[in-house]
Amino acid sequence: MPFTVQEYIESDATGLAEQIATETTSAGELLDIALEQYHRLNPKLNAVCQPMFELARDRTQQQLTGPLAGVPILIKDAIQDYAGLPTGNGSKVFSRIPATRHSHIVQRLLNAGAVIIGKTNTPELALKGVTDPQAFGHTRNPWDFTRTPGGSSGGSAAAVAAGMVPLAGANDGGGSIRIPAACCGLLGLRPSRGRVSVGPAHGEIWEGASSDLVVCRSVRDAALSMDILAGPNQGDPFVITSPQTSFRDLAARDPGVLRIGYTTRSPVDTPVHPEAVRAVENAVKTLQSLGHEVVEAEPDYNGQALARCYLNMYFGQVAATLDQARETGARDEDFELLTRALAAFGRGMTSASYINSHRQWNQFSQALGTFYQQHDLYLTPTIAHPPIRHEQAELPAGQTRALRWLLASGLLPILARWGAMDNMVEDMARKNLTYVPFTQLANLTGTPAISVPLHWTAEGLPLGVQFCGPSASEPLLLQLANQLEQAQPWAHRRPEMSRINQ
Repeated sequence: MPFTVQEYIESDATGLAEQIATETTSAGELLDIALEQYHRLNPKLNAVCQPMFELARDRTQQQLTGPLAGVPILIKDAIQDYAGLPTGNGSKVFSRIPATRHSHIVQRLLNAGAVIIGKTNTPELALKGVTDPQAFGHTRNPWDFTRTPGGSSGGSAAAVAAGMVPLAGANDGGGSIRIPAACCGLLGLRPSRGRVSVGPAHGEIWEGASSDLVVCRSVRDAALSMDILAGPNQGDPFVITSPQTSFRDLAARDPGVLRIGYTTRSPVDTPVHPEAVRAVENAVKTLQSLGHEVVEAEPDYNGQALARCYLNMYFGQVAATLDQARETGARDEDFELLTRALAAFGRGMTSASYINSHRQWNQFSQALGTFYQQHDLYLTPTIAHPPIRHEQAELPAGQTRALRWLLASGLLPILARWGAMDNMVEDMARKNLTYVPFTQLANLTGTPAISVPLHWTAEGLPLGVQFCGPSASEPLLLQLANQLEQAQPWAHRRPEMSRINQ
């Protein structure tokens, strides 16, 4: 009997690989199903911005080996370079520049036998917690098309949640694995700094604040992805030695009795939606029923200071990226308004202020280190609000007009240097971080964190909770997630559009 679409949708990547290994199905048959799913789903979702169907078909004609042999997947159109194709980063500027070689991430996925069918949508330069690039259009959440799937790995999350592929590449510089996972009912593990190499085109992304892995539906797929992708490459600035035992085996072990600190308070003192509070409170009850000690506690750090440091890093990185783009003949006007505004703020900073801001990252690391002397893990909402509507992420009309005028006049970097734009920056930061205030701590400290799909709102929207751990604690995070997956399964929860009769 042929392998059915329903069987495909209900299988994770590990399961599909097992079906191929036992010859229940084949790489070619799974690719046919994946492409059928793409043509059915992508017009509604706009999750894939760069199809790679011919390359995928060529792959299925080869003798594929490895733990993902023959399994269709997607990669993110940021950082994850595929030789000969552009890595667009959500921008029309970079969408015309082909990569010269595979990233280590892509090469390892290919070495594992994966069949890459395309690249997924991301906001311009992967800068937002929503996925709305002008170059490729909005990606829609499969649970509710009026809402965002999160960002910046929103295309990947939407595709996996809808059943297009079982897992997809993602990266996380401020929550961009965890936020879309929380918005789409998926598992999203952000590895420690240095765990997964982003080379060879890059040594580090955003001062090491960004890490790569996948979004997926099961703990065993997250562990499998770690086994495939973890490990250093020559020239990497950060290196973490991989454990002697596979992450898959480690994830299956009992985590023991853990002491877990938790909070529902926003670190930047913005409102937290009652559903996000309820998600954590329900998780606390589940953890207690499993025998863990759960106490209300949080690291002692200044959340407003961390937000400012995070924004300063953003400003400087965007300015440098646009300067680099100029070398290819691009103009600032080729980028979106918000991207140009961030670059202008970056150009208004002195190098000394940037370095001083970066030095503060150590304060957050020290505070987190002190916290982990008393607690094994830290539990928070992943995001402070259920997936927002697309229009909620748009800049207010007045702010848009002001930014356009300031950029056209050339005054923005001058005023930023004088500090005259601080109030606007604070307003923009507060608006953006209102929805996602919990994720940046892991990025600036280089520590791992995982979003686990334990809660659905009264409206039927997914809303994940986040567990953070000390550096290199991915095995413990996977063990706890595995325990929670068994206690409160989520694999059966799928959006209505994933049903094959839709």
